[in-house]
Amino acid sequence: MNSSPKKSKALFWFYILLVYVFLQFSWWTYSMFQLNTESIRLKTEINLLKGETLEEVIQKGNELNEKLHKRWVMISSEGAVFIFLLLLGGYQIRKTLKKETALAQQQKNFLMSVTHELKSPIASTKLQLQTLQKHELDREKQKEIIANAISDTERLNNLVENILFASKIENSIFSLHKERYNLSEYIKEGMNQTIQSFNYKQRIVLNIESEIFMNIDRTTFPSIILNLVENAVKYSQADTTITLSLKKLNDKIVLSVADQGVGISNEEKNNIFQKFYRVGNEEVRKTKGTGLGLFITKYLVEEHNGVIVVKDNAPKGSVFEVTFS
Repeated sequence: MNSSPKKSKALFWFYILLVYVFLQFSWWTYSMFQLNTESIRLKTEINLLKGETLEEVIQKGNELNEKLHKRWVMISSEGAVFIFLLLLGGYQIRKTLKKETALAQQQKNFLMSVTHELKSPIASTKLQLQTLQKHELDREKQKEIIANAISDTERLNNLVENILFASKIENSIFSLHKERYNLSEYIKEGMNQTIQSFNYKQRIVLNIESEIFMNIDRTTFPSIILNLVENAVKYSQADTTITLSLKKLNDKIVLSVADQGVGISNEEKNNIFQKFYRVGNEEVRKTKGTGLGLFITKYLVEEHNGVIVVKDNAPKGSVFEVTFS
């Protein structure tokens, strides 16, 4: 389904209607001016036919002209208000149409991406289990296939968890339970395990200051780090460097993930934290994802009293910086 022609058609008829209403109102205004002018002229002629003196006719003519001026002012004022409301309504309708079109495109992107994300690990796991079933393999090969199947299952589980988590966020049925932890050690341990498990093609560098403590929700805080790292991995080439930093700056804690990938345009920076939003066209995009990771990350950051921003990295790439108060 291509939403672009539908959007163009809707906007075309919207503009046609807007122009029609404007022309009708312009004609009504012109007719009102003409009618009032004609009315004043007729009244003046009637006064002359009554045989009134020239001074009386001039005096009444001045009174009628004053009334005509007031009516013109009234018609002009009402017309200006009407045109303002018409333009404001047109702007709001156009804005709504654009939002609806963008939402429809995001939902389309989500359906396409989630279909791929579901099918890929399911097909991979099925193939690996069929291989185990049909072939006599040595113990080491069996371990490798089982490990790959578990990895695909984890990927599938993470996808489902993200979808359910996003739904909980939307319905405001999720709350955090924070406790004080040594964030420095917590991130080091978690990232070392993650690096060993996923065997990234990029170099993951940890730049963690020691003894930084913070109140966090132990079950959800890792999603902030993993989503940011996964995002950096998806948009970075092999053998580039991804740097995860944690430092204390005055009374604030700053967590950042810097990559040397393709970067993000200024226009896209305003949209990437929206639900279902992904950079580019889903039909030609090669990177994995559903457009939920950064949406969830932003929510969790704010729930941990933080702010997340994205900056350009020099000479290329992006830096996602989270500041906790």
